Amino acid sequence: MTLKIHHHYSRQVQDKIDVFRDMISALTEDSKNDAKGSAGDKHETALSMMHLEQEKLNYKLKEVLDQKAILEDKINKGFPVIVAESDGKLVGFGMYSDFRFREAYKYTVEHSVYVSLNEMGKGVGKLLMIKLIELAKAQGLHTMIGVIDSENKSSISFHEQFGFKTVGIIKESGYKFDRWLDSVFMQLLLK
Repeated sequence: MTLKIHHHYSRQVQDKIDVFRDMISALTEDSKNDAKGSAGDKHETALSMMHLEQEKLNYKLKEVLDQKAILEDKINKGFPVIVAESDGKLVGFGMYSDFRFREAYKYTVEHSVYVSLNEMGKGVGKLLMIKLIELAKAQGLHTMIGVIDSENKSSISFHEQFGFKTVGIIKESGYKFDRWLDSVFMQLLLK
């Protein structure tokens, strides 16, 4: 298996959405849980599958239009999007964007890393995170924040491998599985 990290940057919102659609569609096709088959269904699936971890945990996925609006906002602000490819198949992606929307927070970003279920544990997430950290440093950012469901111990451990520290827990701030969940805030100071 060969693994490549591609850095996708585009000023055209539709181009970026197409990249996400194709990438997430490829990740989804690799999953045994992909029940959709027609071309129209694939477009809907791709946009609604931005949070691949939700598929694993049977989360209720966001509406397609909500996902499109989120993507357009990130793209319009010029934040990087990177994808991992293995043997010609897209197997993961990562990105970062605003942590908060006020000027005082312009050097702080919140990141996301997603890996195809079939590729977890093979180093894909590690390569994506390393690249995101490199890009954030190159852009002169000061800190990266991860917001993680407190029950997702593997994600917390994953972040700790890169030097992220738990800096706070917000009680009952997320609602999934018909119950309230705590959010763990993890931070990496970039040097």
